[in-house]
Amino acid sequence: MEKKHMSAFALYQTLSTDVPPPAKKPSVQAAAKKKKKKENGVAVRKVNTLKAQTRPEKRKPRKKLLKSAQREESLKGNGEQQQQQEEEECVSGDDEALDALLGALARVGNSRERASKLFQWLIHPIPAKAFFRETWEKKPILVQRKNPNYYKGLFSTAEFDRILREEDVQYGVNLDVTSYTNGKRETHNPPGRALPFTVWDFYERGCSLRMLNPQAFSSTVWNVLSILQEQFGSMAGANIYLTPTGTQGFAPHYDDIEAFVIQLEGKKHWRVYNPRTDDEVLPILSSPNFDQEDIGRPILEAVLEAGDLLYFPRGFIHQGDCLPDAHSLHITISSYQKNSWGDLLQKVVPAALEIAMEEDVEFRQGLPVDYLTYMGVQNSDKDEPRRTKFFSRIESLMKKLTNYAPVDAAVDQKARDFLHDCLPPVLTPEELATSVQGAPARWECGQVMGVGAGINIQTRVRVLRAGCARLCSEGEAVHLYYTIDNSRVYHKEELKSFEIQPEHTDAVEFLIHSYPKFVTVGSFPCDSAEDRVTLAELLFERGIIHTAEPLTA
Repeated sequence: MEKKHMSAFALYQTLSTDVPPPAKKPSVQAAAKKKKKKENGVAVRKVNTLKAQTRPEKRKPRKKLLKSAQREESLKGNGEQQQQQEEEECVSGDDEALDALLGALARVGNSRERASKLFQWLIHPIPAKAFFRETWEKKPILVQRKNPNYYKGLFSTAEFDRILREEDVQYGVNLDVTSYTNGKRETHNPPGRALPFTVWDFYERGCSLRMLNPQAFSSTVWNVLSILQEQFGSMAGANIYLTPTGTQGFAPHYDDIEAFVIQLEGKKHWRVYNPRTDDEVLPILSSPNFDQEDIGRPILEAVLEAGDLLYFPRGFIHQGDCLPDAHSLHITISSYQKNSWGDLLQKVVPAALEIAMEEDVEFRQGLPVDYLTYMGVQNSDKDEPRRTKFFSRIESLMKKLTNYAPVDAAVDQKARDFLHDCLPPVLTPEELATSVQGAPARWECGQVMGVGAGINIQTRVRVLRAGCARLCSEGEAVHLYYTIDNSRVYHKEELKSFEIQPEHTDAVEFLIHSYPKFVTVGSFPCDSAEDRVTLAELLFERGIIHTAEPLTA
């Protein structure tokens, strides 16, 4: 059981002893025939019926932080120990401003590495590898830093107020007004836009405020989440919670996401409880509200102060309330909703059955004519040899079904779902200057300027981010799905894709697998120089690739 007010170092010591000590200063039915064939340079299956789905004063950054950003290439091939040391250097300074950290990370040339470093900062001083081995999906953990400025710059109550004044915040869509009094949870949302006059009146009367999608309004939250989604391979979302002194806004409950509670201002008293039953371990849906007598005793109880972090897996019941002497502002970063083996198998099994019934006569043979007389609930207590034989046949077919499982096609469906969920990337200054979004074309002095810049076979290019695009088969065609044009509002835009011509598929695979290296357009495995340039121009215009140097006329 976790101890109240246990220090981060004491908590860290409860991890496996083989983990190095922390730094002292405060990370388908789709496509599917059994027989594969190579089409357009990509291994695909013939589709049957299921189609693809589609702060205090700013301080100067520490030298270690900047050096870590400049040395990202030197990490390759130097071993796990050196990589962990570099990651710790990036986050070990507890007085780093968040904008300095994000600025340094923008100079890291590999988006996967950038995500790893940002996640390490999030959970510091716990090493990321130890976290995923010992804690992820297993138990809650608390980091108390005694450093109120650790997360400074991520979000603030002043930013909350600015958003209310300047943005179109709608009750029930972007903002919930809630209370929890005498064991009763209530929502007090009026219709329409949430204006400061009404919102702050609710707050003064003891109501909690929950902003549901701060990434739509805060560029910093957007940036952080767009980086972290590559760490998880799953959508990273967030909610902001502002709670008045001496109140509680929500009843005890559990969620269907992995939650990282980051205390930004004030303090909040938290209690975390074990799942009540095995059926509630890693649940697929969030719970209803619980009464206190339903949940037992907490396994972790602590007061989070600014700069502290609390993680708990899905299924762990939790509740937080404000103390009489301080308000609370925290952000909960979440991920891994509907990202289980079972969610993948929900796509695999129906498609496998469809293929098996089409290709294997054993799956098409009729049921016994008398099976209703001995199978079913009303016959379940019968001692009947025919029941044993029936179950044996079911078991045999289930084992045989794995031979027809289109696992890669199902994974591609999950990947398309993820790409649709993703936030668009926040471009670094370098990416902006070398992508279509920063191209110099403009109207100036009564004429169009800067449109002579072009791509040729010597131009060096790469995909914008490691996970920004993915090739997937869709019937006889191959499509490239991408995140560049996604919205900051969840699913406001449809999933973006376009068909890749057969002569270009090998080149797109080559580009995706070459990341983070830049490659020349002339090295694309296409039939002609014209094809190579045509493909590069298409991908550049879509924002999927950028050049090593800004294009010049």
